[in-house]
Amino acid sequence: MPDDSVPKSAYELAMERLKKSDEAAGVTSTPVTKEQKAAIAEVRNFYEAKLAEQQVLHESTLRRVLEPEPREVIEQEYRRQRERLTSERDRKIEKIRKG
Repeated sequence: MPDDSVPKSAYELAMERLKKSDEAAGVTSTPVTKEQKAAIAEVRNFYEAKLAEQQVLHESTLRRVLEPEPREVIEQEYRRQRERLTSERDRKIEKIRKG
């Protein structure tokens, strides 16, 4: 029984449509090389460590502060730091993917 006669899942059909629309729009996908994969893994590991470090420091700071207002300020700063590190990581990964 050939593979063409097997019904496709909704996911497979959607992926085919997306590929066709990408081709029509002129979008090309290039596979990631081994060097790029290694560089991406290195960036992810670095930022994972940075995020873990920030979390430990954040929790340590929160243990020392009991008042609600300063705790809220600390929480906001922690969220900003996480967002900055995450966006920095994503930017670097995208730059590696583009070459």
